[in-house]
Amino acid sequence: MQHPIITPQALIALKQHHRIVLIDARAGAQARYATEHLNGALYVNLEGQLSDIPPNAANGGRHPLPTVTQFAQVLAQLGISPDSRVVVYDDKNGSNAAARFWWMLRAVGHQNVQVLDGGYDAAIRAGFPVNATVETPSINESYPADNWMLPIANMEEVAAATEDNNFLIIDVRDAVRYNGEMEPIDLIAGHIPQAVNVPLTGNLTADGSFLSPTELRGKYEQVLDGRTPENVIVHCGSGVTACHTLLAMDHAGLGIPKLYVGSWSEWSRNDQPIVTKGV
Repeated sequence: MQHPIITPQALIALKQHHRIVLIDARAGAQARYATEHLNGALYVNLEGQLSDIPPNAANGGRHPLPTVTQFAQVLAQLGISPDSRVVVYDDKNGSNAAARFWWMLRAVGHQNVQVLDGGYDAAIRAGFPVNATVETPSINESYPADNWMLPIANMEEVAAATEDNNFLIIDVRDAVRYNGEMEPIDLIAGHIPQAVNVPLTGNLTADGSFLSPTELRGKYEQVLDGRTPENVIVHCGSGVTACHTLLAMDHAGLGIPKLYVGSWSEWSRNDQPIVTKGV
């Protein structure tokens, strides 16, 4: 299994000698990809391919997972097979769909997948060429996947964890959202009771690269306070940026805790208890 993070320089060297599947997971319409992307990259869309958007976000949040069968079809359409070496990037330092795609691939048992450190801009600064050619993948018949193999928490498990000190709930959103000072996306501001705020931005250096494994390990060992991954639940607004922290913890060698996919977007729409700053 490859390390979960790859630097732009290592990607440039890798692409010269090995066949890889490079995935552009930047947010926005495919027209943006068609304007410019890293050479050889295929486009994947968070809304249409990495989520199964419900009519009501109370049922699973704003970005619930597709079924495993649906995701396997996406992988087949991208030409990804179990032995493919995959590298994925976005332009949000991995915090948008790149980490989500990484998590989903790992969750169907695919080990050989990495997120590009620093993302699109870092690759360009390192000299990775770009173009506007819309790539056509070699479509596979199928990708063998039966179930999500990484741990997932549902709303009921999260509710139980709020009353059990053996569990830890990590909220990776910005402090102003956690504190309930503002909520730019969901209907209600605040946070889940007992959740601790560890913003995902703290996973990064000033230039947008991930902290070293040693630095991340020290940071999260303090947060975990002896808890093992199976007793840790990570969430964000809709189950996307939480994957950035799961990636950081895996980068640190701490394992991959549970992802609460519904996250705040589901919790806040279901009459669950809510805490705001000072409460």
